[in-house]
Amino acid sequence: MTQQRPFVIVGAGLAGARAAQMLREEGFDGRIVLLGEETERPYERPALSKGLLLRTTERDSVHVHDAGWYANHDVDLRTDTRVTALDRRSRQVTAADGQRFHYDRLLLATGSRARALPIPGAHLDGVLRLRTLADSDRISDALVDGANVVIVGAGWIGLEVAAAARTRGATVTVVETADLPLQRVLGDQLATVFADLHRAHGVTFHFGAQVHEFQGANRVTAVLLADGTVLPADLVVVGVGVQPNTELAEEAGLAVDNGVLVDDTLRTSDPDIWAAGDLANAHHPLLGTRVRVEHWANALHSGPAAARGMLGQAVSYDRLPYFYTDQYELGMEYTGHAPPGSYDRVVVRGELTSGEFIAFWTAQGRVLAGMNVNVWEVTGPIRQLIRSRQHVDLDRLADPTVALDSLIRQG
Repeated sequence: MTQQRPFVIVGAGLAGARAAQMLREEGFDGRIVLLGEETERPYERPALSKGLLLRTTERDSVHVHDAGWYANHDVDLRTDTRVTALDRRSRQVTAADGQRFHYDRLLLATGSRARALPIPGAHLDGVLRLRTLADSDRISDALVDGANVVIVGAGWIGLEVAAAARTRGATVTVVETADLPLQRVLGDQLATVFADLHRAHGVTFHFGAQVHEFQGANRVTAVLLADGTVLPADLVVVGVGVQPNTELAEEAGLAVDNGVLVDDTLRTSDPDIWAAGDLANAHHPLLGTRVRVEHWANALHSGPAAARGMLGQAVSYDRLPYFYTDQYELGMEYTGHAPPGSYDRVVVRGELTSGEFIAFWTAQGRVLAGMNVNVWEVTGPIRQLIRSRQHVDLDRLADPTVALDSLIRQG
């Protein structure tokens, strides 16, 4: 029997697109409406700061589905459609152009947006942020040989843009308020690896530095630091983090705190509304805490999990956070969750200076997270070590001759 219940998905990114796909794969034959604010059909974001900037990735390859998939699977994809209101009582969402969409069940996958720097000159041409495909296009066009590129923020996005810019011949300066890149995420020992990597490729860092002003008439020409240093700039990329797009949920009265609060089924405080991707601050049943993950893998998997929940299936979303990066000759995968203060020791398997190693963040002999650098096909054992919550021999953990899976006790 055909189901008439309309399911609406607000947010046509990876999480939303994959949710729509899962609904169809699980046999839902009711109406699916997928509403996206951008003019592009759903796409994946990792290449925006990697292959697209390096021009090693074809632009059309980043889309989640081919152009005909949505019509072929009876998914009503509406691009260039910004949802401005959510009325839980009437169970409908309203778009900026006045269109209203009734829902039986609703998925919020509105993602996040790049933070701006509220300083003089932030409006100038050439001061860009990287969040959308259009942003990536603009930055890529500006990465010409010899250009002076200033990057504000030495997080993952900032460092990936720096690597692409240097590879394409630009002069790159990175300004960071902390003492090292990725210091809060990785700690001093591992953060130094990334600082050394970029210095070896000609990147100049200004650590412990604040940007005071972007200078120029109509287009940026320089960056003024708080200490008076002036950095010439043909392009500025601001990479100081993102903030979840919670406004729609907040105005509708959903529980919000650093994202939309959801349980381990990705259900919000309203039993007919789910949230997925960057937006969702989810209770993690394994970690025993709330986690909001801003990376590709979370969007890839949480969208389908939410879709299954919308169908009434048993769901407990307990995937470990995972992300990866590619910078110059360094490829890395990180699995787990080890925020500052949660670990007491970092164990390194291999030599940091060799360019091939695995680092483990541990607490009282338990592995919380692992980062494999240019060492492949080990995420499975790393994930098992974390999920087992077992105490491990840290000397054996550090020994490259000991197989990782041998450290996991069975039973």
